[in-house]
Amino acid sequence: MMNSSLKRAVSLTWSQVRRVSTTAPCLGKRNFRKFPVHNIRGTFDDRRRKDRVIETYGVREPSMSYRGPPIPEMVPELVVPDLTDCKLRPYVSYRAPEVTQGPFTARDLFDAVYSDAVAKDFQEGQADKSIRHLDAQPSADEARLRARQTGSDIFQPLWQVRYMEEQE
Repeated sequence: MMNSSLKRAVSLTWSQVRRVSTTAPCLGKRNFRKFPVHNIRGTFDDRRRKDRVIETYGVREPSMSYRGPPIPEMVPELVVPDLTDCKLRPYVSYRAPEVTQGPFTARDLFDAVYSDAVAKDFQEGQADKSIRHLDAQPSADEARLRARQTGSDIFQPLWQVRYMEEQE
């Protein structure tokens, strides 16, 4: 759609406007040479202009330039390790027992990582019934300083901190 001020300045006829419509009512002959959409085999324009650079889409050629000789150091090599003495086999036997395991939940993770440490602390008397470590409890002043540090989840703006200090 053209701007009305541009319409007055430039008067284009219908044949000068470049457009392609793919809607059903506008079926008919189209001049696709205006829109160079290249396919795999190439168009007539590609056959005429063989010097045109072809897009490689990220593939690096093993040479310094498009027409230069290939450099052997830039050719990728496939390195396959020798697995003759390896005890592992590349397949699983059908005779192996089928293992089924349920989903790994948060409870399973807690049991695997923390359950032994929590039971040990409780037996030694370092934790109370709510599983809080008694030695790790900070004092009131230390807890207030930690809460006001940057990055704490209960960090308050500076003006609120000053207001709270004035009330105390």
